Amino acid sequence: MSETPDHQKTLRVQSERLSGGLRRAVEQTGTVLGGLGAFLVVGMVVAAIATWAFGEFAETVMAGQTQAFDDSVLRWMAVHHTSTFDSAMLEITSLGTGIVVMMIVGVAALFLALTRHRYSAALLLAATGGGGLLNLVLKHYFERPRPHIFTWGTYVVSSSFPSGHAMSAAVVYSTVAYLAARLQTRTWERALTLVSAAFIIIAISTSRVYLGVHYPSDVAAGVIIGIGWSAFCMATLEGIQRVAKRSGREITKHETPAPSH
Repeated sequence: MSETPDHQKTLRVQSERLSGGLRRAVEQTGTVLGGLGAFLVVGMVVAAIATWAFGEFAETVMAGQTQAFDDSVLRWMAVHHTSTFDSAMLEITSLGTGIVVMMIVGVAALFLALTRHRYSAALLLAATGGGGLLNLVLKHYFERPRPHIFTWGTYVVSSSFPSGHAMSAAVVYSTVAYLAARLQTRTWERALTLVSAAFIIIAISTSRVYLGVHYPSDVAAGVIIGIGWSAFCMATLEGIQRVAKRSGREITKHETPAPSH
């Protein structure tokens, strides 16, 4: 039985529609996987490695295998206290307190929002809030007592592992430095920004040990999990923004009116 011209035309139109739909689906899938998926995978890999490292380290700490080292470092700190260092460390440790961190995050997020970097502002808020919640959960789970090698140099209330100051410093200062570096054009400026953030994180972590409120293993664990969480948030932002840019280009292309004759 031969096909009529009308039937052949209908089949051709349906075939073109089907192939066009498949092509658009492939293009959309490529956009999502290439823009969002790739960066999310990288972020999840970093987060997974950091989580694995934290888990292994936490198991070692809870088994008491780091206790001798922790105590020896604190005893060394105790015999090297000076009034000058005491004052300096109190100032440094204040950079990781909740009120200071919230002020930094608030000002930075407001600046980003006003300069139309809404995704970046959302990332900073999400990273900070999520990091704080994660720290509370981990502290509650491990319930490690604070060290009592010498009299504390500052007031503390929660358990010791992981260090909240070290973790919040790793999350907030690394994220702020990353967002600032994205806005800078010179390589040396970006490097200086990232190095400065690393220095602040190390200084805050050291101050907690100097003041006797944390073991070295507490601050190391806080930095590890903090960097892992912030890296995942950064990768997520990169992926979302790339998808948004690609979608914007596609929308612009499809919405461009045809020239009138």
